[in-house]
Amino acid sequence: METIKIKQVRSAIKRPADQKATIIALGFRRLNQVVEKEVTPQIMGMVNKVKHLIQVVD
Repeated sequence: METIKIKQVRSAIKRPADQKATIIALGFRRLNQVVEKEVTPQIMGMVNKVKHLIQVVD
């Protein structure tokens, strides 16, 4: 399957609980961390929900 690399570029501090939970569910533990996920509708929905906190890396 196709994969996507995403990087957390902004902190989840002072964000709503659902956005914090989404960041954790995506596998982020610290700022500037890059994770690689398979492209599924569920993952893309999570990416869209916190798009202001992350960046898609090529």
